[in-house]
Amino acid sequence: MDERLIYFTSVLLLGIGAQWLAWRLRLPSILLLLAFGFTAGQFYDQSELVEPNTLFALVSLSVAVILLEGGLTLRFSELKEAGTSVLRLISIGTLVTWAISAVAAHKVAGFSWPVALLVSAILVVTGPTVIGPLLKMVRPQRSVNSILKWEGIVIDPVGAILAVLVFGVFFGHGGSDDHTSGFGGVLLVLSKTILLGAGLGFFAAWALSYILSKHWVPDFLQSLVVLVVSLVLFTVSNLVQHESGLLTVTILGIGLANQERAKIRHVIEFKEVLRTVLISCLFIILGARISLDDLMMVWKEAVLFLLILIVIVRPASVFISMIGEKRVGTREKVFLSFMAPRGIVAAAVSSVFALELAKTTGIYAEEAARIVPITYVVIVGTVAFYGLLSAPLARRLGVALKNPQGVLFIGIREWTIDAAKIIQDAGFRVLMMDSNYGATRDARMAGVPALNANVLSDFAAEEIDLVGIGNMVAATPNDQVNTLACISLGHTLGNSNVFQIKPVDVEESDRKSSTTEFNGRPLGDHPVNSFEIGSMLEKGAKVKKTTLNSEFTMTHFREYYGESAIILFRISQGRELDVQTPNSNSPVPGDQLISLVIDEKSGTGPIAPEDEEVDPSGKLP
Repeated sequence: MDERLIYFTSVLLLGIGAQWLAWRLRLPSILLLLAFGFTAGQFYDQSELVEPNTLFALVSLSVAVILLEGGLTLRFSELKEAGTSVLRLISIGTLVTWAISAVAAHKVAGFSWPVALLVSAILVVTGPTVIGPLLKMVRPQRSVNSILKWEGIVIDPVGAILAVLVFGVFFGHGGSDDHTSGFGGVLLVLSKTILLGAGLGFFAAWALSYILSKHWVPDFLQSLVVLVVSLVLFTVSNLVQHESGLLTVTILGIGLANQERAKIRHVIEFKEVLRTVLISCLFIILGARISLDDLMMVWKEAVLFLLILIVIVRPASVFISMIGEKRVGTREKVFLSFMAPRGIVAAAVSSVFALELAKTTGIYAEEAARIVPITYVVIVGTVAFYGLLSAPLARRLGVALKNPQGVLFIGIREWTIDAAKIIQDAGFRVLMMDSNYGATRDARMAGVPALNANVLSDFAAEEIDLVGIGNMVAATPNDQVNTLACISLGHTLGNSNVFQIKPVDVEESDRKSSTTEFNGRPLGDHPVNSFEIGSMLEKGAKVKKTTLNSEFTMTHFREYYGESAIILFRISQGRELDVQTPNSNSPVPGDQLISLVIDEKSGTGPIAPEDEEVDPSGKLP
């Protein structure tokens, strides 16, 4: 018992440690998870603690949760631009990938034709566990992001179903003699899988949304109810039709994400945390099952097979499936051609089918031992290659911006227009949003892009193109709207990148003030509220850009403008844009400060360098 306790605790520790280290090093987490797991497996044999059938049952349930969470992130509105492209990739692209990969698996990896067709079917998948983090790191333009996100989630059950069909045709189901014979048999299995998965998934989504909307389940149980229902449906589907459960939970997630009766944001947040824990543990455990001897046995053919997948298979799949697709340009197709990492679904499905294949007799059982290590090499190789290449390639092709640091302003006022104009002129992307049409018109007349929309609307949550945007500043006169904007966009941009002006009641007693738990980070080196900003503007305050140098330091800035001057943004010599807070590093010579200052000079120190002040016309004086 003590040994098992130490083992599972160590798995959690290694998994979360790998996730944290990957975040610090800005590397794909799956690389470190597999590396940690593989290394641990060389020193400790887990086979005596975790029996294979039990392990794969747990892996299957975990993959179901991961695909459910992936489905919960898919919105039909994203298909306006990406729908036909996604359909082409998961239909034509899947067949192209399967066909060419099968030839490579037979000719290069040395598998017999039946096993080659099975392995290539398994490897048509990509997966949300690796696509999602890479998209967050790269942040490509919205259409490309939608295509890859939808493909990465929907292709997983498609690949699993294809593998089931291949296994049934050549080997029977579960090592039995129940073969899927002929075209009619294949069509029957495919029809049962689709009807069962889609039927159960959509019905469960409708039923759950109805139950949740009626508040028949208390809030603290809703996430758990959705989780348990999804696992029950996954199990039932798999019992009725092998590997149909992945389709069921994916459809369930998509159905819940696109219904409007029940609120499910808290369910999504719960599933995201659970997914991180599951991924951390699964890759450690699965990585530990690979021995060094297994890799040495297959590394030459595995590496060559990997190169063919990257250089030939994926580009061919994208360009053939996209023939005649005019909404996706050549640059986007090239980027799509170099984004197909394999993840946990490939690892899990390959392990399951390798175990099933091992139950057969003869040459197929011998080949089963090579499936998992080759898949392991493919996973590590694709994640490493695409993880390191995707960001610079996206920037080179112009489908993403390097280190997005632009600012989204919520609330358009004269001073926010001035600040946005200076930031835009410095080379960073800015976008402004306000529900008042007159305010958005003023911003556009000043040459600043602006949207006339409510930040709390579905449009703001789903349709805003955030390419190049890394920060959000909420500066409306309504403190509650500012806080809600930070909650809404903190999920996308990260809580450390959402800012708001100081709430009016922040210094009131606990009885009168609103909670600060959900507030964004305070804007400005000494934050002020909307009334204080209004008072400064009445006294002639303007937004100006000031460059510090050896003759005009931060001390001189304070002497010149007084303590009332508020530093809003800082552009470093390395062209890094930082939103200023009370905890920001002190500016140094060479930095450019964007500040709200009262025009009347209060100090007697050195004369300030010529400042840039923006007027509503957008022209510098």
